[in-house]
Amino acid sequence: MNDKSKNLYSSAHLFVSAIRILEHQNNTPATLEDISRILKISIERSHYLGRKLKEMGIIDEVEVSYGIRLFIKDHLKIEDIPREDDGGKLEAELRKFKESQKELSHKIETIQAKQAEKKKNLFAEMEKKLKQELDKKK
Repeated sequence: MNDKSKNLYSSAHLFVSAIRILEHQNNTPATLEDISRILKISIERSHYLGRKLKEMGIIDEVEVSYGIRLFIKDHLKIEDIPREDDGGKLEAELRKFKESQKELSHKIETIQAKQAEKKKNLFAEMEKKLKQELDKKK
């Protein structure tokens, strides 16, 4: 799927259409693997969309001995889905996560720099005391 179909509304239409096409072509209910193949999306994305559409009551699934089959329950509920891009939320969360990781790595670098400075000062102090001890013995 291209970038235009990343929102849930468009994806739901494509998903339900894929179920209809597969039922027509194969005379059997569709599987998630079939939908992934026909829409050229990952199986993970198919699971995500299937789960979302099932929660909304748009599709239903039946587990049989040879896998899970999908059925259209109420396609009109697709129109209740907001048409905005759901990728924007993901982008925002990803950006927020990256910023928190940058802050964390900056804190770690700061702590490591402080530890290195303390270590350097400790060795300098130890060297100074050792020189003083050597000077006293002379």
